[in-house]
Amino acid sequence: MSAIDDLPPLREVIRKHALTARKSLGQNFLLDLNLTARIARAAGPLEDATVIEIGPGPGGLTRALLALGARRVIAIERDQRAVAALEEISERYPGRLDIICADAQHFDPRPLLGESKAKIVANLPYNIATALLIDWLSIEPWPPWYETMVLMFQREVAERIVARENTEAYGRLGVLANWRAETKILFDISPAAFVPQPQVTSSVVRLIPRSQPEPCDRKTLEMVTAAAFGQRRKMLRQSLKSLPVDPARLGAAAHIDLTQRAETIPVGGFVAMARELSNIRSEKLNNA
Repeated sequence: MSAIDDLPPLREVIRKHALTARKSLGQNFLLDLNLTARIARAAGPLEDATVIEIGPGPGGLTRALLALGARRVIAIERDQRAVAALEEISERYPGRLDIICADAQHFDPRPLLGESKAKIVANLPYNIATALLIDWLSIEPWPPWYETMVLMFQREVAERIVARENTEAYGRLGVLANWRAETKILFDISPAAFVPQPQVTSSVVRLIPRSQPEPCDRKTLEMVTAAAFGQRRKMLRQSLKSLPVDPARLGAAAHIDLTQRAETIPVGGFVAMARELSNIRSEKLNNA
């Protein structure tokens, strides 16, 4: 019997279903059910929640979410080998676990949610974690269909997500994440907790979407940050020349000294420059 339910230990589940982790799928299985329960609790009250889980594998986090009361878990798993193990969990929690065999990068869960919002809770496969997060932060219209995200990343990626200005990890991902969400690293998990052991520490990050981020066009913001951080060691007056406008107008609108470098500019400064770039584009269209 496990620490959270009466299902078999995860090592036994892995042996029974021959679930050796595959590097090609970015799989590192977290076998400590105390840790999976800690991740599940980090998502807040689960009693009335619908939870989207990506890459459940043998189901350690799935079990924790259900044992802690999640009303419904929608588990999206690309690896067909894991389905039988997840079906055993579904039998233990009848009517509460939906198993979707699909690639999370190409699956839209919204038709399954109705009018309710979900929580996303996942030990993300390392090889698609950043791409998935960017997709979720780029949803239009905003606010999105989820109310919170509790996600595991490599520590280096987690630091980039929560980074603010004047830190080494600050870049395009930090601007996007902190423009649209409140971000926080909750705790780290040692490589020893996984099978197979990764070579890096992992971190659990919580992102809560902002209902009203500072107004600006997301694609224009991405254009500005791509220019600024594409040559991050150069002054902004040089790096912003790749944009089809006079950098001085962007700097003036944001009250930014263009002798600064990108990593010194707060999120609000990039938002202000993106708004001005949109204004300039509108002027050109109106004058055409």
